[in-house]
Amino acid sequence: MTSEMNHIRRGTGKPLLLIHGLGGSWRSWNPILNDLAAEREVIAIDLPGFGDTPPLLGEVSIRTLADAVTEFLTAQDLIGIDAVGSSMGARLVIELARRGGVLGAVVSLDPGGFWQGWERPAFYGSVYASVRLIRVLQPLMPFLTGNPITRTLLFAQFSAHPWSLPADVTLDEMRTFANCPSFDELLEQLADGEVQQGAPANSIAHPLTIGWGRRDLVCFPSQAQRALELFPDAKLHWFENCGHFPQWDVPQEAVRLILAST
Repeated sequence: MTSEMNHIRRGTGKPLLLIHGLGGSWRSWNPILNDLAAEREVIAIDLPGFGDTPPLLGEVSIRTLADAVTEFLTAQDLIGIDAVGSSMGARLVIELARRGGVLGAVVSLDPGGFWQGWERPAFYGSVYASVRLIRVLQPLMPFLTGNPITRTLLFAQFSAHPWSLPADVTLDEMRTFANCPSFDELLEQLADGEVQQGAPANSIAHPLTIGWGRRDLVCFPSQAQRALELFPDAKLHWFENCGHFPQWDVPQEAVRLILAST
């Protein structure tokens, strides 16, 4: 049942939902988890087919994952919770904001789904190649993520300064990337499935903030303008010297934005 997603709860205060990206898990938020939990009750989930949550029985797509998150929040009496999403999770929280009636304030960090033309196959091809290499290299991952040089080679697409990322965070991410059963299907759906629908001006009841890394090599910064055109109610925040994961590259700035926006 999707209402039984694996999740962790930390801290006290107004609840805040965290949704990881493609191939991630709740551990993807570790660089900022404690700082957020100092101010809020943080609920970080493993989406179906990722981390320790079993996969969905049918189609795996943004639509079905949005349905699953809604079911989980309903079961946990968390409808209306503020939410933060990263990458694929950022697209997911935007979709839930578009639907209305599920989330409160939303922060979407480098969302996928706003590519056009050649950007779509570029996204698919680069991530497809990366995950296959990561699967082959699993026996060597503790060494590769523990060494700044090889960590830089592994994460150059995802971080503006991968050599400085915490080794334990990158090892967790590489383990999850290699072992999530829903990765391949969801990657295909993200690249070739339903196009993200927008929301007319004044149709989103709660604050919507989109954060984007100036040096994002997964979801290129030029896509931010398309996101704003589809979601005119959103406010855009640029992270300087930042790649695809602000919570990794500029964790303190990410925490400030999240707390101020929710």
